[in-house]
Amino acid sequence: MLMGPQNLPDRLECVRRRIEKAAAEAGRHVDSITLLAVTKGQPAQAIRAAAAGGVRDFGESYLQEALDKIAAVGESGLTWHFIGRLQSNKTRPVAEGFAWAHAVDRLKIAQRLAEQRPYYAPPLNVCLQVNVAGEDSKGGVGFAELPALATAVAALPRLKLRGLMCLPPQEDDPGRQRHWFRKLREALDGLNRSGLELDTLSMGMSEDLEAAILEGTTIVRVGTALFGPRPPLDHQASVQ
Repeated sequence: MLMGPQNLPDRLECVRRRIEKAAAEAGRHVDSITLLAVTKGQPAQAIRAAAAGGVRDFGESYLQEALDKIAAVGESGLTWHFIGRLQSNKTRPVAEGFAWAHAVDRLKIAQRLAEQRPYYAPPLNVCLQVNVAGEDSKGGVGFAELPALATAVAALPRLKLRGLMCLPPQEDDPGRQRHWFRKLREALDGLNRSGLELDTLSMGMSEDLEAAILEGTTIVRVGTALFGPRPPLDHQASVQ
């Protein structure tokens, strides 16, 4: 069942309170954390409602659905993030229509994004996805291969390597949640010590955003806590 826009203000306020509380616990300013509303499977109506509530960053994983909704919303001032894993034959629409790509894990993908980014657009912000637990079911570069990939991507034109992203194992224990996020933060710190200037950690979702904030995330990707459970497949990608 789709959440109507009338439900969103309370949910948005609740998520913002969670972010503020975790930021205070971490001794961080709340403005250092961006709320990225994950709207895959949600209609354009939900995006308009979130935008009316002050949300400016939106994340999509399914390319055609995202392109349809960007066109349907038609609102300037929003920042679109592609957070799904990219296939090489689908890089051009991301290079042309998004401000961020969060799940780059291969040099070939980064090279295509760089070649296809329009000359008149600002550099595409890129995060490298790291497979923090070495799970076969998930994409992402391993820690051993990360430095070489980061150095190569940072040198590409038309891209700006901003930082790292992860999809950690699902954990109920806050300590275990923090363990995986800490590994990503330490990897970012290591890259910066080697000479890179990265400023972004894209980690933390509805269930574990507090742990991510305590470990230094700068972008939390929140869908369910804002919009409720994802709608059934036959309702997904509908544009209203």
